[in-house]
Amino acid sequence: MDERNLMAEHRVFNENGWTLPKSDAYCASLTKSHYENFTVGSWFLPKGMLKHIYALYSYCRSVDDLGDEDLQDNIGNLCTYYTHDNSNATQLHRVENLEISRRLCLLDQWESKLKSCYLGTPQHPVFVSLQRTIAEFNLPIDPFLKLIEANRMDQNIHRYSTYEQLLDYCDHSANPVGRLFLGIFGYTDLELGELSDATCTALQLTNFWQDVGRDYLNDRVYVPREDWIRFGCTENDFGPGAPSKNYREMMRFQESRTMDLYRRGSILAEKLGGRVKLDVALFSKGGIAVLETIKRQHYDVFTKRPTLGKGRKIALFLNTWLAYKLGFKLQPKGRI
Repeated sequence: MDERNLMAEHRVFNENGWTLPKSDAYCASLTKSHYENFTVGSWFLPKGMLKHIYALYSYCRSVDDLGDEDLQDNIGNLCTYYTHDNSNATQLHRVENLEISRRLCLLDQWESKLKSCYLGTPQHPVFVSLQRTIAEFNLPIDPFLKLIEANRMDQNIHRYSTYEQLLDYCDHSANPVGRLFLGIFGYTDLELGELSDATCTALQLTNFWQDVGRDYLNDRVYVPREDWIRFGCTENDFGPGAPSKNYREMMRFQESRTMDLYRRGSILAEKLGGRVKLDVALFSKGGIAVLETIKRQHYDVFTKRPTLGKGRKIALFLNTWLAYKLGFKLQPKGRI
């Protein structure tokens, strides 16, 4: 079955006849089609673990898709919606609420499917594959539930008042991914979990600072409001145009404390065994490289989105691999 057919079956939630091999093929296709860096990163991973990585990534990708779904034609009979106000004055408000209600309904259904998976009755190709991974590595349900909750938060929270609130969001949206990744490689130690949390939060924040302009166009601002006040910024500072001096100072502050998180989690790779440490080191180095690119652009992410070119990615890969082969430490360098 080709990739387009697999995707079509997912879009209409066709849950009949999904054998384990067919579900594995679906998860592999979903992962490779959405995650542009996976091909490079997968070179480091034991081949026998790829099916588990595919299952975890497909779960995460599916949750994000449901949370961001435009829900034009593919809802079917998943949910029933009610509205009582038909006045023209509230039409736009009702449409927005309807979209939110639909996404929340789909997320509720996804949670129900997750719980069915844990009960031994998977009802979706992702869960057919994921059930094996959960059973083999005794993965707890909480990280999976947190990822769903993060997408629920996305439906109604578009601004964060404090840094602590933003960190709480990262604890739901990013940290569970790291915990699950460690779990399938047998690492359940509390200290390793905390190091992973620091790294995953840093990666999530880096993505926020990379996409300030894009997010603002979607009515999202992840820079805490308390920092707007501290540095004298307003909503206008997040829109198109050259960044103001106050904005640059504010983002220098965000970049600095994000680097502190990378620093805190920097020893994680050295505490892991085998080639999995390569993948962890590569993720950290990639995140730091993006953060340094943001700084080199003087925090102007509006004129040009800071990304890593193919040459830079290859260099990171080769440097990490060479350090591993020569027995050097894999801790990211940068300014850590």
